[in-house]
Amino acid sequence: MSRTPAETPSARIGALARLPVFFALENKRAVVAGGTQAAAWKAELLAATGARVEVFAASIGAEMLALAENPPRGPIALHERSWVDSDLAGAAIAVADCADDDEAHKFSASARASGVPVNVIDRPAFCDFSFGAIVNRSPLVIGISTDGASPVFGQAIRAKIEALIPSGFARWADAARNWRPRVQTLALPFRSRRAFWEKFTARAVAAPNAVPTDNDLEALLTPNVAPDAGSVVLVGAGPGDPELLTLRAVRALQSADVILFDDLVSPDVLDFARREAKKMLVGKTGYRASCKQDDINSLMVSLAKAGRRVVRLKGGDPMIFGRADEEITACRAAGIAGKCFGFPSRVDARSNRPGLKSRLRPHRRRGCP
Repeated sequence: MSRTPAETPSARIGALARLPVFFALENKRAVVAGGTQAAAWKAELLAATGARVEVFAASIGAEMLALAENPPRGPIALHERSWVDSDLAGAAIAVADCADDDEAHKFSASARASGVPVNVIDRPAFCDFSFGAIVNRSPLVIGISTDGASPVFGQAIRAKIEALIPSGFARWADAARNWRPRVQTLALPFRSRRAFWEKFTARAVAAPNAVPTDNDLEALLTPNVAPDAGSVVLVGAGPGDPELLTLRAVRALQSADVILFDDLVSPDVLDFARREAKKMLVGKTGYRASCKQDDINSLMVSLAKAGRRVVRLKGGDPMIFGRADEEITACRAAGIAGKCFGFPSRVDARSNRPGLKSRLRPHRRRGCP
């Protein structure tokens, strides 16, 4: 039995406990009710975004007073009195540190009546949003939420991410913000724009602590591949564990326009692909409907000739019983550029973990274009 290649829809996103969003608050009014240390921390966060923070409290603590004298960015105005309903009118966001549920209910009801998103510190029942742990590489900002289940766990995750992300990424993120208008004025086609930002990302990852300059921008804007040039990358998905993929294989999946995959490929591996990528099942299964190899070769070549970046994703090692040689030969005959990456096959016998060289080295066997 034979079947034709069929497109597979992207998987739906899993359930979210919270929707991660980022408020743009520069020059907008933010209200904080309370003069406590907890309220001061929230006021500092709001001021750091450039918001104009107004604090209402009958008693203002020393930490809030010191913060108002030296805010991180936006100004902080102190009002030594309790808040009233009219104070919330026109605010972009409202935060309160309340002594009890009655006060919390009153504040949240007043804020919602004025159409203002509200947060009452440590009282989730009265909140429209929550503050998570933050990794600050502004304008690159990462927020972490556990939906209130364990703030300590969230802080531990933040520490892990802090260790992984160089502080120099802040400079690259700032460069991206400054260079984007210039890139947009060039009116590049979609593929060229995406190629630019992929090269930008590769350069930032390779030299995270370098200071981006106009020379970097000019180098990134210099095309080194024809904008309509397609390509094929053969990727071995291994036994199904996505953590066994090489770094190059992951990058290939994340940049692919089309992914042609087999029945044995794990859905967890496909999750590395960007959502816009077209995913097509072209698998062959014993004693069941299968795609013909000639059809797969023809599809792969035609997509690449149309300018698409194609990943041929195969379960296991593509060079062992995977008929990769035939696909490589078809690409070469059609003059299609390509590479062959795989999962690590050599394992350190002492630790039962992939050896470093194997994990970082793409699988290259005879015939890989």
